[in-house]
Amino acid sequence: MTGYGKAHCRLNDKEVIVEVRSLNGKNLDINLKIPPTYKDKDQVIRGLLAKKLQRGKIELLINIDNLGSDVPYALNKTLFEKYFHEISNLSNKLGAPVSTELIPAILRLPEVIQQENQKADEEEWTAVQNAISEAIKHTDEFRASEGTHLLEDFNNRIHKISNLLNSIEPLDKQRIETVKQKINKALDALKEENSYDPNRFEQELIYYLEKIDITEEKVRLQKHLDYFLDTLEVDESSGKKLGFISQEMGREINTIGSKAYDSDIQKIVVEMKDELEKIKEQLMNIL
Repeated sequence: MTGYGKAHCRLNDKEVIVEVRSLNGKNLDINLKIPPTYKDKDQVIRGLLAKKLQRGKIELLINIDNLGSDVPYALNKTLFEKYFHEISNLSNKLGAPVSTELIPAILRLPEVIQQENQKADEEEWTAVQNAISEAIKHTDEFRASEGTHLLEDFNNRIHKISNLLNSIEPLDKQRIETVKQKINKALDALKEENSYDPNRFEQELIYYLEKIDITEEKVRLQKHLDYFLDTLEVDESSGKKLGFISQEMGREINTIGSKAYDSDIQKIVVEMKDELEKIKEQLMNIL
């Protein structure tokens, strides 16, 4: 969801510059920094951003550069006095002298000095709206370019996890064989002692074999990997869905690790976890 776009338009005696920045975020969080001239268009601007960018922390900035013509300005006396009294009272409370730089500093605060004409006519707003749409378009194109790189990265990591999963298969067969040998050895010892309940032993044996069997986990993990790749190919927004799939992948990987009782398999599990964590980090970039 990271992106940046910029556009501008020329309006007789001024130039309007529009910038849009997009950062990762689970929800849509829009922050507008616009001149008072366009304050009444706040909801319109938010609608344009929400329709195209959908999710993330979005900041839109509009700057106006006046090109040589004299522009009438007015001092917002009420706001100036409020700033002045608040800062003066705080200075007195703290026992600090009021700086001679206070007045120039207040004059630089937002909306203390405003243009007298606070309304944009229809022609001006149409031009500004077109510039906003263009900046949003550039931001979306930036996102799409980032998405192409992410798609390649996801594919590589998912295939790596799949290859790691396949490498468990021969180790699993060897592990099962080792377990069988241990069980047979223990069984022979019990037979010699003739001190065990065959029915009880069979129940315990079945329970133990089920406890260490990872066949179902391997099958489910491979299905989740395939589903993840299929979801990547869908045109619609699927970031949250991919997040849910990655959670299910994590559960299966953790279960394989906890049931393995084999150091070589657990090393592979650690590698799979590492790849999955990198996938989860990048999923914050997906709509």
